[in-house]
Amino acid sequence: MTHLRALVLLLHFGGAVLVLAFAAVLLPAEWMAAAHRWLGMGEFPAAPLTDYLVRSLSALYGFHGVLLFLVAGDPLRYQRIVRYLGVMDIVFGLMMLAIDLHAGMPPIWTAVEGPPLVCAGALILYLLNRAAKT
Repeated sequence: MTHLRALVLLLHFGGAVLVLAFAAVLLPAEWMAAAHRWLGMGEFPAAPLTDYLVRSLSALYGFHGVLLFLVAGDPLRYQRIVRYLGVMDIVFGLMMLAIDLHAGMPPIWTAVEGPPLVCAGALILYLLNRAAKT
């Protein structure tokens, strides 16, 4: 498999995962509260700000997924954007790790949020650099 093909697959995979976040925008509050309890975080704070933050963050993740699909169509043409996404995935992943640890998120949450983003960002940069040289 070429580096370019691997990069396209990685961008498509990331896009597919992130687009799923759009569904959370429409989740009933009771489902969010149940997931909150299931994760061992106690009762879900039923407040307008909490509802707003959960839904708007889900929408933002979804829009990021759509962007990944768009640049995956021609990553060499959109090289500057793909490079930016790779760098920002690393920065954002580190930020999320720090936020998760500070907020006391469950260990599984912390493990599957920030570190995979850092790895994905590094892999995006590696594959882009290799694909651009061919």
